[in-house]
Amino acid sequence: MSNEDKHHEMQPITGETVEAKGVYQNEWGRQEQLEIGDKFPADPMLGSTEWELVEVYFNNHHQGHTDPRLVPHDDDNDPEAHMQHPRRHEGSNKNDDDM
Repeated sequence: MSNEDKHHEMQPITGETVEAKGVYQNEWGRQEQLEIGDKFPADPMLGSTEWELVEVYFNNHHQGHTDPRLVPHDDDNDPEAHMQHPRRHEGSNKNDDDM
């Protein structure tokens, strides 16, 4: 977005309601994490001030753990262990001797 486009945007000011959860920064660089529905606070030195969203809160609904099937194991004796994939069906073996 060019500076010409931003010229017509208005940042939220003190007392307005927060519409997006995240970290906001005022004109003097003070940052504050705000929740949806909060009111933008006044700055202790400036009083009423503009706030700019600098970091959006993003909840991706997971615990941050790697799928254990994707972690390499050194002690694996299974010849197909390196070919396992989360979408691969259990028990599918193209080298079955039963055929």
